[in-house]
Amino acid sequence: MSDVIKVTWRKSAIGYRQSQKDTIRKLGFRRLGQTVEKPDTPAIRGMVDAVSHLVEVEEETS
Repeated sequence: MSDVIKVTWRKSAIGYRQSQKDTIRKLGFRRLGQTVEKPDTPAIRGMVDAVSHLVEVEEETS
């Protein structure tokens, strides 16, 4: 596993469950198309997996 992952919000959460909308917000997203860098931890990976249909992930080694 790398130290940091870049997560980009690619698809709107409209029409999906509230829990998925909350996960998008907890990952730090404010607007569609935004990219955030997060530490590569099991908790973050679980959140990303829960909304994998809405986001794109790019692994980075630092």
